[in-house]
Amino acid sequence: MKSALITGITGQDGAYLAQFLLSKGYIVHGMIRRSSTQDRGAQRLAWLGIADRVHCIDGDVSDLSSLIRVVRDTQPTEVYNLAAQSFVQTSWMQPALTGLTTGLGCTNVLEAVRLVAPNARFYQASSSEMFGRIQQPVQSETTPFYPRSPYGVAKLYAHWMTINYRESFGLHASSGILFNHESPLRGIEFVTRKVTDGVARIKLGLARELRLGNIDAKRDWGHARDYVRAMWLMLQQEVPDDYIVATGRSVTVREMCEIAFDHVGLSLTNHLVVDPDLFRPAEVDVLIGDASKARRVLGWEPTVSLEEMVREMVDADLHRLSRGAGHVVGRSRKTTNARQYRAATPAARRHVSNASARRSRCVRAETR
Repeated sequence: MKSALITGITGQDGAYLAQFLLSKGYIVHGMIRRSSTQDRGAQRLAWLGIADRVHCIDGDVSDLSSLIRVVRDTQPTEVYNLAAQSFVQTSWMQPALTGLTTGLGCTNVLEAVRLVAPNARFYQASSSEMFGRIQQPVQSETTPFYPRSPYGVAKLYAHWMTINYRESFGLHASSGILFNHESPLRGIEFVTRKVTDGVARIKLGLARELRLGNIDAKRDWGHARDYVRAMWLMLQQEVPDDYIVATGRSVTVREMCEIAFDHVGLSLTNHLVVDPDLFRPAEVDVLIGDASKARRVLGWEPTVSLEEMVREMVDADLHRLSRGAGHVVGRSRKTTNARQYRAATPAARRHVSNASARRSRCVRAETR
């Protein structure tokens, strides 16, 4: 029976990947860093109904000795390195920490695999943010990199270290250059989830406006469920390599907002406010990926459209708010009380059963 070790298992991708691997009959080990966010992250596994099927083990990607212990104890056949400080805006406020976790952390995982389990297959979660100031209108595996944030720089370091360990030590190490991918498990700090959560709150009468930064930024958005399948497919190949994972369709933040507002019968123009304070210090305006290599070699295709994904996320946020459970994923907030539910409009109550809600009258988001 195959076994997998996932760093960053409590994140969006880690949770969906664990679910996918369990469905394939894997033994799944998840490395968890003891921190104040651990319980919130574990909620993703619980939301998917797999928390009791994952073997969690303490470790930290910034500590090589703990990684050596984790790899030795779990003896994985596949290692998926998904651990990172993954929010671009935060990387500007914590550049050194981002470099330590997202960049050097990958090196530590590679080194632990090299020393303890050199026959294990390794996956590195690279990012479209490595392209940054785009050098080509559509980005492929051969497009030059030009990262525009500490996060992008750290991911690029990790990407090249993966290539170097593959070429220098013969590790079966592959990188997936993943373009933006979302789901109901996305953290509340990311723009897609800010939008769907904000639209749900406005629909329920709990907020009046949604504040965003650069709504003209264009992204290639897919669903996390599709993208973790691509991760697994990479490690099933005889020869390791690097692959773009993307839908090939790029839309603006504004267009994504229109899908969300239309889904609940609201007008975007009545509620969306552009706030210049929420723009990035160095914006990446357009990202669109060419995944033809993944389609050709891996046989991978995205199965969930942007419209389906956004509607799923809006419905999930409406459901969470309506039952007063607060945010199952993302940053924690105070739970709803009965007065807030009674303040919701009758129309909003009809949209979801047993509506209850909470929160301030304004939703703010940075473009991600």
